[in-house]
Amino acid sequence: MSVINMEQLLCEAVDYAKSFENNGEVASYIPELSYADRNAVGVAVVANNKKIYKHGNWDTLFTIQSISKVISLILALQTSGAEKVFSKVGVEPTGDAFNSIIRLETHHTHIPLNPMINAGAIAVVGCIDTPFAFHDFLELTRKLCGRNNIILNEAVYLSEKATGMRNRAIAYMLRTEGVLEKDVEHVLDIYFKMCSVEVNALDLAHLASILANDGVSIFTGERLVESWIIPIVKSIMMTCGMYDGSGEFAMKVGMPAKSGVGGGIMCMSEENLGIAVYGPSLDAKGNSVYGLRILEYLSKELNLHYFAGKSTKEYY
Repeated sequence: MSVINMEQLLCEAVDYAKSFENNGEVASYIPELSYADRNAVGVAVVANNKKIYKHGNWDTLFTIQSISKVISLILALQTSGAEKVFSKVGVEPTGDAFNSIIRLETHHTHIPLNPMINAGAIAVVGCIDTPFAFHDFLELTRKLCGRNNIILNEAVYLSEKATGMRNRAIAYMLRTEGVLEKDVEHVLDIYFKMCSVEVNALDLAHLASILANDGVSIFTGERLVESWIIPIVKSIMMTCGMYDGSGEFAMKVGMPAKSGVGGGIMCMSEENLGIAVYGPSLDAKGNSVYGLRILEYLSKELNLHYFAGKSTKEYY
């Protein structure tokens, strides 16, 4: 059994990522996101030995963006149940961009194909059965991320709300088809706020570790997500979590993951590690270019690919 110096490995992973040309760009279609440092990069790991490892810009705050879709799906399943949620959204990959509108018209059921694209996430928000949906989302986010002072980035929220016309088009199409049963602008307001919650890489590594550990905190032993929800969420993350790059990511990295255009990616290995990376320079599909390289490196060095042999490595 080999023993890995995890801090050193994270440093090597960041160096590996930076050895490639940074050919990405920060998201600019949401004006507030365009101010991020395109060369920033950080990584954090929460391990099942109750140790935390981090390197680089792990503590830089950024908005969670589409990674919020994992938390909103959990909340919708908790409050409405699987039957209700999956009557409004499917579970199949799309092969289209995360903000594509074309499948809403061409797919035979007119429901979004999965909860990890914008249309699906908006439908999921409409399924959250609580009078204080954003408040409950924020409280759940704080619990899952292990930090009680996570807040909304008001400037990003207002920027998204002012410029989110494609999401409005999607939402009104969903309302026309009966997928959304609630007021469109109310649902969109919640959605924009969810995407604008501010986190860092360590927060997301905590969340990933809970998903890796069947919904239970490795630090407190408290169950934070019901066991029946975990395989649903991780299965959808595995097939749909990296936008229209999900298949390539599954082949190269082989872990359930979710990315966001704020620059974050979180993923987890089974009963082992919660991993999160930050790098706001994005590829054409909306995934962090540095983050992808870091995760490829860690998956290979730690033998974390789901379909590879079981890892026998320990960490210190």
